[in-house]
Amino acid sequence: MTASAILPHINAALNATSTILIVIGFFLIRNGRRSAHKKVMISAIIVSAVFLVFYLIYHFNAPVFVFPGTGWTIPVYYTILISHVILATVVTPMVGVTAWRALNGSFDRHKAIARWTLPIWLYVTVTGVMIYVTLYHIYPTSP
Repeated sequence: MTASAILPHINAALNATSTILIVIGFFLIRNGRRSAHKKVMISAIIVSAVFLVFYLIYHFNAPVFVFPGTGWTIPVYYTILISHVILATVVTPMVGVTAWRALNGSFDRHKAIARWTLPIWLYVTVTGVMIYVTLYHIYPTSP
């Protein structure tokens, strides 16, 4: 099995793992468990970073793909895909700034940007899994 055949499945698992970690981190901080929140969010960043490396490896080696859907699924798919790509580009530095502020003890500034980073990051991870399911399970192409 080639890297371009297996990486989409690994990437989806990494995205799903990031989603779960982000949600757990949110609930931990809401319950005042700052130390556990820090560990979980660092784990989410590491998982997302591994995802990004694998994603780039995949897209530099995979063939060009055209969505095989028809009718109303085409604009829905491309709306999700385009918003996903744009917000993934936006949230990547936001995650870094959010983490940097927390690690440096600037918690008020951390909290201010985290209010924006969290929903965008969740949207990106969830839509990443949705795109994977759409391409590899709902509209799979023949090998």
